[in-house]
Amino acid sequence: MIDITAEVEQWMTSLSNWHRWGPDDEMGTLNLITEERRRAAAALATNGTVVSCAHDIRPEGPNAQRYMIGTGLEREHDDNGALRAGASDHGHTSVAAEFLGLIYHGMTITHIDAPSHVFWNGQMYNGVSASLVDDRHGATRNDVRAASGGIVTRGVLVDVPALLGVDIMEPGQPVLVEHLDEALARAGLTFESGDVLLVRTGEAARRRAVRSGYTGGNQPGLHASCLPWLHAHGVAALGSDVAQDVHPTGVAGFSMPIHTVGLVAMGLWLIDNCDLDALAAHCALLQRWEFQFVLAPLRFRGATGSPANPLAVF
Repeated sequence: MIDITAEVEQWMTSLSNWHRWGPDDEMGTLNLITEERRRAAAALATNGTVVSCAHDIRPEGPNAQRYMIGTGLEREHDDNGALRAGASDHGHTSVAAEFLGLIYHGMTITHIDAPSHVFWNGQMYNGVSASLVDDRHGATRNDVRAASGGIVTRGVLVDVPALLGVDIMEPGQPVLVEHLDEALARAGLTFESGDVLLVRTGEAARRRAVRSGYTGGNQPGLHASCLPWLHAHGVAALGSDVAQDVHPTGVAGFSMPIHTVGLVAMGLWLIDNCDLDALAAHCALLQRWEFQFVLAPLRFRGATGSPANPLAVF
């Protein structure tokens, strides 16, 4: 694979959206989603079918915890329905409740990255100092609340395994610009500024096979050479069934070039670790690879992202 390290470093400037929408902007590429794009996306919801693009969160894994603070075991009656000694005979309401703890960044949980998630040379999107993300307040700039209005626009699926005639791409196999162009051409679609791009590699099947033990490692994903394409086409948010970047990246000094250039320079919101298999099957059934896309992150003050359940509405 050709080393494009110099190009990637140059793209930090040439693909930059810093100050494009003003010096205080925190929305980044979500600015590309206009009211017109939302109305056009709503028109795609013709039969009301909804497909989730998220994995289940498994509390037995290392990145998710659930502590029950109220359960159905605290009962007033025994198994035969008889009132327990000391219980009231006037009826009793009880509740189940829990505490949830998540480390959602990483390879396990479907989540969205806000522009405060990644830094380059001490800065994040729009030239903001990385020091404005601290251990007390979290992200005081560029946090996930910039997307608190939700992401509602047209979504487009690029199914690379279907294009290549395989079930799953090989570990370390890159998604290239030619794959994006050919898949869109086969679908008869023109990608428009403000759309969300979802790229399927088939990796979700490997993830499901190992359940909570999935750690990623070498995986297929977008090659850094796709970055000018993403910028030129006005991608509002990029999602995939991996954490976007192919590994190994083939770019010296950049462990995550899609993340680094995308989040820091472009302000491109990234939706990692989706499950796109059900969506791909439904698109193939309908022979339709466009849909209304909906995602609403948690409005968590200072958060650098959010667990997410992206939805495709047909």
